[in-house]
Amino acid sequence: MKLQDATVLISGANRGIGLAFARAALGGGARKVYAGARNPENITLPGVVAIKLDVTLPDDIAAAAQQCSDVTLLINNAGTATPGGFLAEGSVGAARKELEINLFGPLQLTKAFAPTLAANGGGAVLNVLSIASWVTSPQLGIYSVSKAAAWALTNALRHELRAQGTQVLGMHVGFVDTDLTRRLDIPKLAPDVVVARTLEALEAGAEEVLVDETARKIKAGLSAVPGIYLVPPNS
Repeated sequence: MKLQDATVLISGANRGIGLAFARAALGGGARKVYAGARNPENITLPGVVAIKLDVTLPDDIAAAAQQCSDVTLLINNAGTATPGGFLAEGSVGAARKELEINLFGPLQLTKAFAPTLAANGGGAVLNVLSIASWVTSPQLGIYSVSKAAAWALTNALRHELRAQGTQVLGMHVGFVDTDLTRRLDIPKLAPDVVVARTLEALEAGAEEVLVDETARKIKAGLSAVPGIYLVPPNS
């Protein structure tokens, strides 16, 4: 799918990767960019159409689908991360919250916009995933479950939407320099770099993009013996 003249809707567009997608879409010749956020007043990027979009609220999703009936590219970017594993206090509640945002958010948005994409020629859905879809650690246990589920969702939607000509692209990446990783003292990619590589893959018609070397190594390691997901973190 080409970005030139596309009409783009981005969830979680007020900061981080979502904001970088909005900037890149405007710079890449998109006809219109809808920037969704729980608090649209926080969206200050000139040139976008700010909309209220909390991906956990069905009314927000329905209103967005009605307002943004010209969308040809849906970017499911909104996400959250709660540090910790499943044996920690409060882990069940944290897992439910993450699944609501990281799994059911993209599911409900895609269901709402699938007819719109079909009516507008097929278009594309781009899901922001993570290396945490494949590997985890005690501090990323809950987040990893939500992203693994989102990866499975992406793969399922790809098959379901193929008949209507909708491209579904899953984006996997290591650590990105955003608010979610601010406290982590590790190498990180700039959001603009991540977005540029992802949109290049989108325009090439790809169904999956491994943005950095970390993602490529981990994906390759899934078929290793033992599988990379069986190896203790930092070993």
